[in-house]
Amino acid sequence: MNIEVILTTEDQAYIIKNMYPLYLHDLSGHYGLEADHTPNQHGIFENSNDYQTLQDQYDVQNIWWEKPGSLYPFLIMADEVPAGFVLVATSPYCSKDVDFFVHEFFLMQPYRGRGIAEYAASNVFDKFKGDWELFTNPSEKNRTGQQFWRKTLSNYTKGKYEELYGQTTDGYKLIFRFSNR
Repeated sequence: MNIEVILTTEDQAYIIKNMYPLYLHDLSGHYGLEADHTPNQHGIFENSNDYQTLQDQYDVQNIWWEKPGSLYPFLIMADEVPAGFVLVATSPYCSKDVDFFVHEFFLMQPYRGRGIAEYAASNVFDKFKGDWELFTNPSEKNRTGQQFWRKTLSNYTKGKYEELYGQTTDGYKLIFRFSNR
C-alpha cells in the first residue's frame, strides 16, 4: 500500500472537513456520555447548540488553513484515497514549553491495524524537529489509543519519551512528550 502524508491547501480543506464528523463520532466511543462527547440537539458533535449544520462546523475549522507557519493540516492518503488526518499546532496554539503539538490524529476504520497510522505519525514527526507533545483520553475505554501512542512513540524515539497524567487545556489526560532535535 502506498501511503502519503500531505500538507493540505485551502482547496483540499473539504477532505479533512468531510472526515471530521467521523473523527468526533469515533472519539465519542472513547468518552461515552461524558460532557462534550455527545451530539447537540441538532445531531452535530459540538458542545454548543449554535452549530445546526455540518457547514457551521466546517466554518470553525477554517483556522487550520488561515494560519500557515503555525497550524499544519496533514492528510493521510492510502493508495491515493483519503484515509485520515493529522493536525499539528505550534505557538501560540500549544503549550509554551513545546514546539509542536499533535492537536488531532485520526485514521478511518478500514485503514487501522495496517501500520498506516504509525507510518503517518513518524512521517509528520520527521517534518519538524523540536519538543513535541500530544495527549489522549486516559480512560479504560481508550486502551487501544493509549497502546498505539506507546508503541509508536517507543519505536520512533527508541523508548526515549515521557508519559504522565495531568490537567491539560482539554481536561485530565494521558500526556506524551518527546524531543526529536
